Amino acid sequence: MGPFNPPDVVLDGFKERPESLTVQGTCSPPSLYIGTSTGNLHVYTFGNPPDAPAELLETKKSLCRRSIDQVAFIKDVNSLAVLSEGQVTLFPYPTYSPPTPLAKAKGALCFALYTGVEYSTPDVTVSSSPGTPAKAKGVPSVVTRLAIGCRRRIVLYPWKDGEPQEIQEYTLAHSPRAMTFLDGESICWGHTPTDYAVTSLKTSSTADITTPILTATSSGSIGNMGMGALSGLGGYMTLGLGAKARPCVAGLNDTEALIAKDNNGFIVGSDGKPTRTESIDWPAPPEEIALVKPYIFAVLPPGSVPTSQVEGLPTASPSTFIASPVVEIRSSISLSPVQTIPFPPTPLTPHAATATHTVRLLTPSPSHKSPLFVISTPSDRTAAASAGSAIWRFRIKPWNQQIDELVEAGAYTDALALLDSLDAALVADKEHRQRQVRALQAVDNFRNAKYDEAVNAFLELDINPAKVVALYPESISGRLAVPRDEWIPLFGGARPKTSEPAESPQPVTGTTVGSPKPGEAPGTPKSVESPPRAPTPQGSIRGVLKTGLESIVAAAKDDDAASIRSVRRPKPDDFHRSIEVLMRYLSDRRPKIAGALGQFNITSAQSHEMPVLSTTSKEDLLALPNAPLSALTPEELIRFAQIVDTALFKSYLLVRPGLLGPLCRVGWCEVSEVEELLREREKFQEMIYLYNGRKMHGKALGLLRQLSEKETDMRDKLMPTVNYLQRLGPEHLDQIFEHSRWVFEQDHDIAFEIFTSEEAELPKEPVADFLESLDPAICARYIEYLINERGEVSQEFHDRLAELYLRMTVEAKKRSDDQARKKSYEKLLHFIDTTQYYAPDRLFGLLPSEDFFEAKAVLLGRLGRHDSALEVYVYRLQDFLKAEEYCKRIYEPNSPTANVFLTLLRIYLTPGPSAPAAAELLPPALELITAPPLVTAHDVRAFLLESLRAPLFDTRVVRNVQKAREEQVARRLMVLQSKRVRITDSRICPQCHKRLGGSVIAVHAPHGEVTHYQCRESFSRKLKESRA
Repeated sequence: MGPFNPPDVVLDGFKERPESLTVQGTCSPPSLYIGTSTGNLHVYTFGNPPDAPAELLETKKSLCRRSIDQVAFIKDVNSLAVLSEGQVTLFPYPTYSPPTPLAKAKGALCFALYTGVEYSTPDVTVSSSPGTPAKAKGVPSVVTRLAIGCRRRIVLYPWKDGEPQEIQEYTLAHSPRAMTFLDGESICWGHTPTDYAVTSLKTSSTADITTPILTATSSGSIGNMGMGALSGLGGYMTLGLGAKARPCVAGLNDTEALIAKDNNGFIVGSDGKPTRTESIDWPAPPEEIALVKPYIFAVLPPGSVPTSQVEGLPTASPSTFIASPVVEIRSSISLSPVQTIPFPPTPLTPHAATATHTVRLLTPSPSHKSPLFVISTPSDRTAAASAGSAIWRFRIKPWNQQIDELVEAGAYTDALALLDSLDAALVADKEHRQRQVRALQAVDNFRNAKYDEAVNAFLELDINPAKVVALYPESISGRLAVPRDEWIPLFGGARPKTSEPAESPQPVTGTTVGSPKPGEAPGTPKSVESPPRAPTPQGSIRGVLKTGLESIVAAAKDDDAASIRSVRRPKPDDFHRSIEVLMRYLSDRRPKIAGALGQFNITSAQSHEMPVLSTTSKEDLLALPNAPLSALTPEELIRFAQIVDTALFKSYLLVRPGLLGPLCRVGWCEVSEVEELLREREKFQEMIYLYNGRKMHGKALGLLRQLSEKETDMRDKLMPTVNYLQRLGPEHLDQIFEHSRWVFEQDHDIAFEIFTSEEAELPKEPVADFLESLDPAICARYIEYLINERGEVSQEFHDRLAELYLRMTVEAKKRSDDQARKKSYEKLLHFIDTTQYYAPDRLFGLLPSEDFFEAKAVLLGRLGRHDSALEVYVYRLQDFLKAEEYCKRIYEPNSPTANVFLTLLRIYLTPGPSAPAAAELLPPALELITAPPLVTAHDVRAFLLESLRAPLFDTRVVRNVQKAREEQVARRLMVLQSKRVRITDSRICPQCHKRLGGSVIAVHAPHGEVTHYQCRESFSRKLKESRA
């Protein structure tokens, strides 16, 4: 469907010949002014109700003496401007009298009207067209300018807020015969059908418009067509050659105007240069053009449009041309045809030789607003006199309906362009519609392998990542995959009514529905498809014929090409290219989602605490909002993160497996969707990273145990599991104990490394309990590690280690393992003898009564019972050397252990002969007292000699030697201090040979050499070398 409703007749049977027309929209209902060739003015009301025919309000007979060539309503002065007999006259509304001729505009040929708002400031004035607010601030004024084209000049009549301003004249090289305002300060005008210029009202300068020369690109020729190709051209050739050509110009917006040169239309700016690289290529030079923003109307002559371009029109052969005039409607944004209507819009006879009607397109008003009126008159004079002319009205459809139709047809670019050109007040929720159409356009680009453009749009629109991922095959999207024909509905588009091939949408097509004449039944709807055509270099008859025939051939070729494209398979690298683009999209989303989650203090390290993606249905995931990340809830952000990381993981797995590692360690990837893919590709290391990142340690350790079965070397077999367990923290203690058992069964030493790692601090007591349940020796080794390496000083672990040593010794004795018993007992003795962080009384109570005497002796000594300890050494162990070593170790003068040797001597002497080896540390008096009465002096002669040797002599000698040494040093110091050196201006440093002057100096012993302070070390080395 086209942007305009089917044209309807508002006035039928108008007997006079209409020459001009305008609409006054300020009154209700609006008024239609029709100027005739006899100088009469007919005023009609229409639009109340909307579909009612026009009603005659009044007729001004002989308003002018001759034909009214142009008419326009000037709202600012509430007057009707009428051009007749080369004179523009203002008729006040509604009395139309007294008329005011514009005397300075004699010899008028045409005029153009501009009305806008200008903002005046002390420094600058900014103009604004209707509906376009000015950016500058100031005092607004309504400005109206009436530009009248006269012979080689333009006369400008301005009004400001209804007050007339100074009249201005602009001299030209030619006489304007058609003109339009670009903005309030520029006029585009034409003086011949091929010559146009732009005049600046501000600078009074005129620039001729130069258009590029177009070359034909079609390879078709008239020789390729059959004889039937020329049928239907008679009407065109008769009417077109006899008609007087006029320049065609229409303003598109504030900066552009459309001019028609031959069968081409060019868009030019206020500087007279083309503003667009594209141009319009009509099948023939248009007879008239007009604008209803944003659409361009053109009346094409009879026989210029092939019937093959009109869908639904019966044709005898593809070379038949439509014998009646055609109204073609194009978008001023894309310049592509959107609607084509043969006139009059009734069922046509394709074999008619001549046209039955002439059509004129009379611009309704300079505001470029709907409706637009077309006048059709029978070609036959008799029929024209009896039936009269009919005035047809084109009413534009609501903007929302136009946009919906464009979207439904897949013309997303045109829909966006139309939305951009409309004011926000004209379209409900314009921004939302733009976002929706842009999303559909992105899907269409994606469908046509324009992946970068599509993804860029997805990023700009903040599209739900689930929808983007759903466009990919199941190997990437998993359960989110959506069939190709469901992509458009997924993004909010209309579901296609019929199944279409999975190809790009067809180009924008224009359609129209024919309207019946009054009193007739509705005819068959007619749609006209207007494919792009090759431009022709000139508007000659030969060019017209060639263009029309080539369009048919080109259409056939396009059909063949479309058929070929429909079965053409995508390039082999398209899939990989799409994956690369997806990775770019996901990589962009990933850090931004992480940042948004960070605002809620949520990180990927908490992914194992969140609900998994599989708990949410596909429909709920696809229904997540398309919104900026800052507007989403934490739950929605988590779902986005899971979708993005899962899709990115699968993408890496397909094209960049080397990047899987970092993504496995930290992320939100859904494990259930990727673990089997990794297993199939034997990516076991990545699986372990993935399990570890999601805190699924049981699965990771189970996989490591399975992989260990393939290894033969014990360290290669066990170390992966050991390393993994070492990184687990105390919160996973049960899993550490569970999965370390089989490692201990394989190798105790390797397994022990699990609990000696510094990567994680494990609770000591539970670890010790677990290791003791495996083997007391392992537990003892662990406590030894704590004491020796970790500096453990708690009594609890020291007592436990002593008990373990004792338990190991007893058990070894029971099983008659002397080597193990000896080793354990030696550890026990060394431990209790070298540490002090255990409870000796508690351990002493655990010792058997008839064994472990040496341990008992050490413990008794720890308890301060040295006599009992010595008795054990002497009586039980009969190891006198250890007893004496014990006394030497604990002896300290002037302390409670000062008499320990006396105690040992008593133990020795009381039961039998003593051993005098320890006597040297005993006080002589005490030793003599303890000696038996029968011991003679000869027996203790050696003892007496050693005891009587006094240290007084040795002490006195040492004191006198020290005193003499001190006196010697003092005398030498005094001698050195008495020496002086004299520094004069002529004294030279012996090292650098420069004067000493007032520098810091150094004096060298023993001869008193004087050098600079900084030269002292070098000179000292020099002296040492010379002395050596």
